[in-house]
Amino acid sequence: MHAKAYDSARDVVLLEADTVGFGASGRNGGFALGSLTHGIENGLARFADELPALERLGRDNFEGFRGDIERHGIDCDLEPSGDLSVALEPHEVESLEEGSELFGRFEHQFELFDQAGIRGEVASPIYLAGLWDKTDAAIVDPAKLAVGLADAARKAGVRIHERTPATKIEDDGAGLRVLSPTGHVRAERVLLATSAYPPLLRAIRRYVVPVYDYVLVTEPLSPTRRESIGWRRRQGIGDCANQFHYYRLTKDERILWGGYDAVYRYGGPVGAHLDDDEAIFAKLSQHFFTTFPQLEGVRFSHRWGGAIDTCSRFSVFFGSAERGRVAYAVGYTGLGVVSTRFGARVALDLLYGRATEATRLRYVRSKPVPFPPEPLRSGVIQLTRNRLDAADRNAGRRGVWLRTLDRLGLGFDS
Repeated sequence: MHAKAYDSARDVVLLEADTVGFGASGRNGGFALGSLTHGIENGLARFADELPALERLGRDNFEGFRGDIERHGIDCDLEPSGDLSVALEPHEVESLEEGSELFGRFEHQFELFDQAGIRGEVASPIYLAGLWDKTDAAIVDPAKLAVGLADAARKAGVRIHERTPATKIEDDGAGLRVLSPTGHVRAERVLLATSAYPPLLRAIRRYVVPVYDYVLVTEPLSPTRRESIGWRRRQGIGDCANQFHYYRLTKDERILWGGYDAVYRYGGPVGAHLDDDEAIFAKLSQHFFTTFPQLEGVRFSHRWGGAIDTCSRFSVFFGSAERGRVAYAVGYTGLGVVSTRFGARVALDLLYGRATEATRLRYVRSKPVPFPPEPLRSGVIQLTRNRLDAADRNAGRRGVWLRTLDRLGLGFDS
């Protein structure tokens, strides 16, 4: 859609391996956040000198995201209700206080809750404090958003071919060809947005690992059950642990509940056979009723899993190949609902050689620390997950392994 906006005469073809909204595009948690750096703290750790510009660009992008939805009449249940972080352990209360200082420094509107305040906001007996970020944060139905954006792209003249996986890019001397099992597309330039799926460029494989995340969705809550949890201002919620849960309300008063286990499997396979995991769903259910014991007896009507394109800096990175005729934007690490808009625009600028404020940033020009090859990759990731769990059980104290990763610039801090 943005490619057509830059040049309405340009012929734009989208190859979709399955259907629009398949995978992370339609099955993410539905958190629409303006940050381009996976939060201020992560941004300060990696791009402190550029963070004021990145915060401003993220804010502009969030407003552009909302403008796109309004301009194209996309019905996606967008609610600008903010993002609420909750502390479940005493050491996390201090973390929220530090977070509020950062929000003030970067001109976010926010509200900090003590124990009584947060339990009055959302009725959970395990909450100790809360921090509500009211700036550039919303919830959305991601599947409706994906379908609405596809419809807008078609109206702009984009040709979308579903169930047409791109399997290879080659230069045949006359130009680029994108191959598919059913044919090929000849292209002057190619933009890759492969997310956690196997990339078409070998260079990307060093930087991205597919990490599986799982979600439960309740049946619609009765008025009595809905009243028992409060949550009248309908914020998206996430807790402060390394292994954290995220959850939100849907338009029809269900609760979407996900997170905690981030699962990497040896070799990084991605496929529909991995979308189910009974043990993880059972754990999610247990944690749900620990958080909301007053909802005991509520049933879960839907469940799913899917892969997240994780990189070591926890935010999108960019690159090019084939003498600048191929560009890519990958590695969003679970916060791509809004930042994919920014990523697409920057990748298009790189593809067409347009110099902008964003393309001059080290954030765009640099790469994350690569992951090691297997079998070391799997060992490092599993050890890190184990140590993150240990930190959660040890008042947040990061041991030797996590401190070493911090010094190396790896993003295992959320």
